[in-house]
Amino acid sequence: MRVAIFTGSSDGADQRWHEAATQVTRYLVRQGAGIVYGGASVGLMGAVADIAIEEGAEIVGVIPRSLFSEEVPHTGLTELIEVDSMHERKAVMAQRADAFVALPGGIGTLEEIFEVWTWQHLGLHDKPVAFYDIHGYWTPLLRALDGMVDAGFLSLKVRGSLVVADTPQALWAGLGQAER
Repeated sequence: MRVAIFTGSSDGADQRWHEAATQVTRYLVRQGAGIVYGGASVGLMGAVADIAIEEGAEIVGVIPRSLFSEEVPHTGLTELIEVDSMHERKAVMAQRADAFVALPGGIGTLEEIFEVWTWQHLGLHDKPVAFYDIHGYWTPLLRALDGMVDAGFLSLKVRGSLVVADTPQALWAGLGQAER
């Protein structure tokens, strides 16, 4: 199984995010998962890659050439795929992954996880989509999604298709339960 991890190219304002990213990555690869991610050597993306490499796991990075100066491609990956655009990055990541997980991140992380969730809803894939809600990072967003259900703009079925977990073990179990 390959898990696509969407996360930030910065470390965030709290060391807990770095610790959470390394902890969940270590757990996933020790379960036998390969990692597909954004290809950067900086921020939480770099932390994910470093742990996967340290653990001897397969790690595939996908990075648009236009981001080389900001995200600085990681040089120690199993495979680094250079693409021309963010659209191509997401398509390659989706093709290479069997599941998708959002760790703490910003607008890019949101855009990536929402796109693959939308693709799932539209029937373009049947792979699990998850939010790793460590230290309640995603809780405000998840409440907003619940508000969308209450307002009639998001079905309970689509909302329920998201895996939400706050421990590596619960995430792994949720990804397995979400497989079809």
